[in-house]
Amino acid sequence: MSGRWRVAGAGVAAAVLVAVAGCQPPDGGGASGKPGARASAPAAVSYLTGEPGAAGHVLAVKIDNVGAARPATGLDDAAIVYAIEVEGGLSRLMAVYDDKHLPQKVGPVRSARETDLQLLAEYNHPALAFSGAQSKLLPVLRSSDDLAAVTGTRDFFRDSARRAPHNEYLRPAGPAAKGGTAEDIGLRFAAAVPPGGTSGTKGTTASAKMPSARFSFSYDGSRYRVSMDGKASPWSADNVIIQHVDVQESRYHSRTGFVPFSQTVGSGQAQILRDGRSYPATWHRPSPTTGTSYTLNGAPLALRPGHTWIVLEP
Repeated sequence: MSGRWRVAGAGVAAAVLVAVAGCQPPDGGGASGKPGARASAPAAVSYLTGEPGAAGHVLAVKIDNVGAARPATGLDDAAIVYAIEVEGGLSRLMAVYDDKHLPQKVGPVRSARETDLQLLAEYNHPALAFSGAQSKLLPVLRSSDDLAAVTGTRDFFRDSARRAPHNEYLRPAGPAAKGGTAEDIGLRFAAAVPPGGTSGTKGTTASAKMPSARFSFSYDGSRYRVSMDGKASPWSADNVIIQHVDVQESRYHSRTGFVPFSQTVGSGQAQILRDGRSYPATWHRPSPTTGTSYTLNGAPLALRPGHTWIVLEP
């Protein structure tokens, strides 16, 4: 895992704490004090990772996640990785980057879904790179005021060492420049471990399921190692959020069957893991254009500064 995602040394940790206290509202809201409201002052730390230095332009990339597509490329450079249900109960990933921390290539890239459109509306007009979309969804993505759609450009290329359709990759620098600058999406960070939570086995391991996909996370004393469908992956995370969501049928149908739409506006339960502890949390997102807050007993639950995986579990 890249060293940029780890806070090293007590001096840096102290600096992060000071920065967090100075720029992130303690009530989980933005500058107005309302939950999910945008923060108007420039961030002293990244809104996406809680690490020193404001994040830059935001790029989200849809990534294939069936067995034939693994291992993916570039996931440990992402600030946030979402796992999302798609047709057949399988999963796709969406990796979110800021343009100051980009890998040379990302992929394999796959198609977008309606879930992506709603989920990314809480960001500030990010770029979304994808390989295609359902015929009625594609023009909606291209005309959306909530994101900059990137597909079919020269930034995409095929890797001859992989079989289609699992071989399309992206050079992310150009697409990232089309994204808006990172703003408050509701996450809160602090180096200090929050009180409460569960330690032991329940704090060091967790799992999430979709109808035909499984994710598990195991703490190695430093970070959480990611396994998918019972097999270890090269990926790791400083924080894990298992966010329980309602799954409905998408408005954009497929001839192949049920197309899931994961509802990320509203509220529900979540499990948050950091530093070998597990916390029973509540998530809340009042509207598509506001951020998602994660709270414990009504107070914001701080993540460890670094890299976060969010599994949208049905």
